[in-house]
Amino acid sequence: MGKTVLVINPGSTSTKLAVFCEGKLIISEKKAHTADQLKSFSKIWDQYEYRLDVIENWVNDNVKQCDAVVAIGGLLRPVEGGTYLVNQKMIDDARGNFQGAHVSNLGCVLADGIAEQFECSAYIVDPVSVNEYEPLAFYSGHPEVKRRALSHALNLHATARLAAKDLQIPYEKTSFIVCHIGGGISITPMRGGKIIDSNNAISEGPFSPERSGGLPLQEFITLCMSGKYTEDEIRRIPNGKGGLMAYFGTNSVEEVEKMVEAGDEKAREVYQAMAYQISKEIGAMSTVLKGAVDAIVLTGGVAHSNMLTAWVEERVKFISQVLVYPGEDEMTALAEGVHRVLTGKEQAKEY
Repeated sequence: MGKTVLVINPGSTSTKLAVFCEGKLIISEKKAHTADQLKSFSKIWDQYEYRLDVIENWVNDNVKQCDAVVAIGGLLRPVEGGTYLVNQKMIDDARGNFQGAHVSNLGCVLADGIAEQFECSAYIVDPVSVNEYEPLAFYSGHPEVKRRALSHALNLHATARLAAKDLQIPYEKTSFIVCHIGGGISITPMRGGKIIDSNNAISEGPFSPERSGGLPLQEFITLCMSGKYTEDEIRRIPNGKGGLMAYFGTNSVEEVEKMVEAGDEKAREVYQAMAYQISKEIGAMSTVLKGAVDAIVLTGGVAHSNMLTAWVEERVKFISQVLVYPGEDEMTALAEGVHRVLTGKEQAKEY
């Protein structure tokens, strides 16, 4: 029997589980966690035992043998892209919420716990803290504020590999602008398979379904000092309550498109403005690659929107050809990262 990989992906209201054999999906399930089930946990790490129990029960029913366990990576220390063995340093940083508290921090510790059961290794692949920036990319304009490398690295790397294969270009020789367009947006110049810059999807770049992107700074400072909002409310303006959510009270692209199709001119203008800002960021990132762009690659859930991708393509096609890979398959990307290690195509990295 081929190499079997168990994939664990904890999300805010669910835990996704899957088994792959030789890179092929065998079984998958999304275990939903209701608000009632989660309300007793005041902090992310309070959920650990509960989530582990859910996973163990599913594994006992569905997994007989396993050669590796892999999980989504969290807000860890800056690392280069790749597949990493889970070690104690990683677990300590995850538990310490090194770059912030997020449910993805649970991933490596859950994987480690399940791997013990099968006496195999646990891994993560391309966490959001992947840092492959060139030195100039870290400058913000003020020495007390340094730009951080945080992006949708897992999907960016996976989709860039797909584009390289389709264009028949060796991955290590590619020059792409890869755009993850989802609840958050990462516009990323990639050279030789490395993420050499990116907007921070929480506080920079285009607005998205629920994030405001880079707000005019002086006006935002005035808003912060106005006394109208608590600190928590202010922090939710750029992340969670911004973008389409702020304009229309929904983060559903499908709902906004229906408004556009029904003749709502305000909805059309705002949605076009989102495409406009995405296009501007692509244009800016093309300068990082000095105009040498093999392709502009659009991916993420919002890339299913033919309306938006057409507006973007119209503005940026003068730079390079535009390829669209809608959605993101994190489970497959995680499994493929480990499969490359198990088959000797890559070496696992040490955190």
